[in-house]
Amino acid sequence: QVQLVESGGGSVQAGGYLRLSCAASGSTAGTYCMGWFRQAPGKEREGVAAIYSVRGSTYYADSVKGRFTISRDNAKNTLYLQMNSLKPEDTGMYYCATMNLYERRCGLLRNEFAYWGQGTQVTVSS
Repeated sequence: QVQLVESGGGSVQAGGYLRLSCAASGSTAGTYCMGWFRQAPGKEREGVAAIYSVRGSTYYADSVKGRFTISRDNAKNTLYLQMNSLKPEDTGMYYCATMNLYERRCGLLRNEFAYWGQGTQVTVSS
């Protein structure tokens, strides 16, 4: 089992930045693929970024490429999402997630992630 707790959300103006954090606890040794998802009101939850620790690979949605950076600090069991040049369309609840333990693959498909945090709200005003 893995427990995930997000923090760092808030309200910013367009062009601003935020850094989200996700603290993991429990069986963190097997969390090879971790990701960030977001959900805007009335929309489906979508993948934003993921990181695969086995190969050091990262994956990004086209809408955030060049603006968002995902990283993880294994010593602190913490996942990060640095979000720069924020746009109003980035507004939503942001969730941290991890695939099943020791799963040797990674990506941005929501249904492949087994453990989820409670989310942190990001609001970007124009």
